[in-house]
Amino acid sequence: MFNAFANDNDVLNIEGDALTVSNGTTRVTLSGTLELTKDRRGLQAALALKQALDRVVETLQAQAHLPERIKDEPDAKPAVTDNPFN
Repeated sequence: MFNAFANDNDVLNIEGDALTVSNGTTRVTLSGTLELTKDRRGLQAALALKQALDRVVETLQAQAHLPERIKDEPDAKPAVTDNPFN
């Protein structure tokens, strides 16, 4: 079962790796392209997506003091890296 916002490690793959739901303690990220076809396979994929999103909504609704917006993490400081091809 996907536990939204529980950790920074869990990844749920739907339809192989067509759609990836990546967990985080401050955000859940959806990436990829998922085609929901009008067949049993499409139904299975739709239900998996629904279950993951339902967990996200349940977790957010259960927060007593949900902020208006989370503070975004600062970008990593730019660094110079040696070119490995020289």
